[in-house]
Amino acid sequence: MTATVNTTDITRHNITMAPDGRRVVIKLFVPGEDAHAIHNRASSLIERILQLDEGDINTLLDDVLTRFSGRHHDILGVFQHHYEVVQHRVPNEIELSPAARTLIGAYFSHEFSVEAAALCNPSMVPHPDQSELLPGELRVAISLRQIGEGHISSIGFCSAIIGPGAAIRMEDRDGPLMIGQRVGAKHMRHQLCAALAEEEIDNEASAYVLSALPERYDDHEFEEVLGHLPAELLARPTTPTALEAIRRIVGADYAVTFPATIPMHQRVLWPSTPTESRGMEDARFVQVLDPDGRMAYQATYTAYDGFNIAGRVIFTRDLRHFEVTTLHGPAARNKGMAMFPRYINGKKYALCRSDGETLGLSVRDEQHRWQHVGPTLVPHRGWDLIQVGNCGSPIETEAGWLVLTHGVGPMRRYAIGAMLLDLDDPSRVIADLPQGLIDPDEIEREGYVPNVLYSCGGLVHDGRFWLPYASSDVRISFASMPLDRLLHRMQPV
Repeated sequence: MTATVNTTDITRHNITMAPDGRRVVIKLFVPGEDAHAIHNRASSLIERILQLDEGDINTLLDDVLTRFSGRHHDILGVFQHHYEVVQHRVPNEIELSPAARTLIGAYFSHEFSVEAAALCNPSMVPHPDQSELLPGELRVAISLRQIGEGHISSIGFCSAIIGPGAAIRMEDRDGPLMIGQRVGAKHMRHQLCAALAEEEIDNEASAYVLSALPERYDDHEFEEVLGHLPAELLARPTTPTALEAIRRIVGADYAVTFPATIPMHQRVLWPSTPTESRGMEDARFVQVLDPDGRMAYQATYTAYDGFNIAGRVIFTRDLRHFEVTTLHGPAARNKGMAMFPRYINGKKYALCRSDGETLGLSVRDEQHRWQHVGPTLVPHRGWDLIQVGNCGSPIETEAGWLVLTHGVGPMRRYAIGAMLLDLDDPSRVIADLPQGLIDPDEIEREGYVPNVLYSCGGLVHDGRFWLPYASSDVRISFASMPLDRLLHRMQPV
């Protein structure tokens, strides 16, 4: 159990997670490519490596393995993969030894510290593994926004045990990290249909593709359909543009998986498509109940390519195999979408902030496009006049949907508040917390992004509300309070 500080009913727990520069992954490194050099340096580097004799190759490789093997899973496999990426630069007539191929892969690799710049914006869900716990305890999985060099964001994980009461303890976070392996995705035809409608693409080529695809299809089936496109349609002037868009849309959805032997806290979801090349931001994980009664996890996040943002959703049943798809519709064009954990009257709802400053409600239509329902909270108090938004998915309570909110006030100061929505009609606000719940104290206000408290989702366990939150993007902390006290502090609206 940890020491705590209690202020106005909310307990700030004496646990802090700070960025750890030792948490590194291996990435492909192509010399000069990031600097947009006129001449490609890959061929020159390989030519220099090929001048080494076998003794030097083995000595260099042994040194690399001595320095780096303990920091990574299957480092030899990563080096081999990176060699395969650039092996077209090796002249066909040259026969390389296994050591030479591995060394070339090492030269085309580098370490990236995933949280060297910041660690922030956590969300908390029940962990899929609830073994070896004492009565009253719950193991939780915590998602993390990790920010490294170049302000590139990825998604990481850790775990903690909460309860009984106000007890919390963090579990092991050590060990080498692994980026998930991209595997074949099972695409959904209705997602392609929604995307084509959103981009106003409707011609005979797109109609043919949609009619020929099954409701669930893999990459091979997709290519089979394109390969059988009638010649008459291929000759039409609108077809190349339509096919280019279809390939781009389908290619934006993917799946990644991790070996079962890799513990959750060592898994990293890394940007895998051009649309998220500069980051996967602010994942809001929530445990959801499917219409068929099965439990799963979903997370909405913001994909960023350096210029544009786009909404994405992650689906997983075990936090080991992840399927990523694009969100469509007018309500999905801004940051901060958060899913409700179950269907309400047969409909899928989410919170959104499509105008950039108002917290709104969205519903998914029959074409799987997210449509606006209307605003639920507008800036109207001194501490939130700049903008309001959610701090994670709604939490179901007997009194209503508990929504953690954030508000931005003078000097761009973020604070966290709360409101209550009707269980059967989430467009109706029942109660609000006018003075807010928690704001930056004198320590929390200092950091990479000063004066900001932010969360991507908490939960309720055994009558107690738990809130993981980031302060100024340099540390993650935890707060909790009895749920009944939180609800009692709210005022009807």
